[in-house]
Amino acid sequence: MADPIQLYYWPTPNGWKISIALEEMGLPYETTLINIGKGDQFDPDFLKIAPNNRMPAIVDPHGPGSAPVSLFESGAILQYLARKTGQFYGSDDRTMLTTDQWLMWQMGGVGPMAGQCHHFLKYAPEELPYAQDRYRNEVARLYGVLDRHLAKNEFVSGTEYTIADIAIWPWASLWEGQEQSLDDKPHLSRWLRTLWDRPALRKGRALYADLRADRSDTWVQSDLFGPDA
Repeated sequence: MADPIQLYYWPTPNGWKISIALEEMGLPYETTLINIGKGDQFDPDFLKIAPNNRMPAIVDPHGPGSAPVSLFESGAILQYLARKTGQFYGSDDRTMLTTDQWLMWQMGGVGPMAGQCHHFLKYAPEELPYAQDRYRNEVARLYGVLDRHLAKNEFVSGTEYTIADIAIWPWASLWEGQEQSLDDKPHLSRWLRTLWDRPALRKGRALYADLRADRSDTWVQSDLFGPDA
């Protein structure tokens, strides 16, 4: 593999965004695991690439002007890769604007709110019903927004599959662990399954999936590891 993109990764929703994008775009890459449970994100060498001590991050040896470039923040990485390849950003200005809009919606809404929901439902050292209800309810509101949007659109940006879909799917696919229901969200359910049928998405999602302790997305885990996962 000649001069692949270096992906700094752990199998989390934010990590999946980039592994899925790299697979969808057909870009060669090598993976360096950043075990966030062991504190690898605080390693001085990693902080040179990702000063906010969060993964994912990438180093592209063929960045702008043919010079290497490093990037952190999953949304920025998705935008960069889409521009680099000319793929999955939208074929016209309006679709690109819609893509940016929903990408920012994910970065500012779904990701933080679902992340807090996971924390207070699964990992907080004490049960805090107010925090659990607050974030569970906000995630439900956001998924309602998405379901109503998808009632009129095949994909998040309209008729085209884009990095907005790639950004939102990893978080929305964990709806079970966020104590959400899809019974009243048929369009979101349809969209989740439609994307799961994409071979590249499955391959990106499967990257080091065995290292993930939380397997709350039972419908995905069953396909990856069998019905007893």
